[in-house]
Amino acid sequence: MLGFYVALVAATAVERLAELVVSTRNARWSFARGGVESGRGHFPAMVALHSGLLVACVAEAVLADRPFLPWLGWPMFVLVLASQALRWWCVTTLGHRWNTRIIVVPGLPLVSAGPYRWIRHPNYVAVVVEGVALPMVHTSWVTALAFTVLNLLLLARFRIPAENRALGLAAHGAR
Repeated sequence: MLGFYVALVAATAVERLAELVVSTRNARWSFARGGVESGRGHFPAMVALHSGLLVACVAEAVLADRPFLPWLGWPMFVLVLASQALRWWCVTTLGHRWNTRIIVVPGLPLVSAGPYRWIRHPNYVAVVVEGVALPMVHTSWVTALAFTVLNLLLLARFRIPAENRALGLAAHGAR
């Protein structure tokens, strides 16, 4: 099962590269329409944390000889797939406005369709679920715990406040 797990983490890395392609294209679109970027200071830490998650998942599974426990691994695999589905639902709902960075185009109304009907930051729900589930597919619990704590710190102290401020300014300007 370790080979399957390594392939799953590699597929997740490829998915991240696809996100970067979409994000870069969307950033160009936003900047061409007067988009304003916020929260640049915390972005390198987020990139490092998310990249580190992928490396740590495999490293812990191999170096700590973590077992694959079917009763845990398969449900976690389903959660990984569900988190990807939610993430891409967010991407398709936001369209050109989705980005890995915080870029807001002044004058555009806030999105209230798709998963944004029910929750303000559904993409972060996907990130939190994946941050627990991906390592736990192969019982890499130290990685799951470390990523979750660091990710929640980054989200709660930096990312979500910066995004809320940017969206608040955009909503105020759209009135």
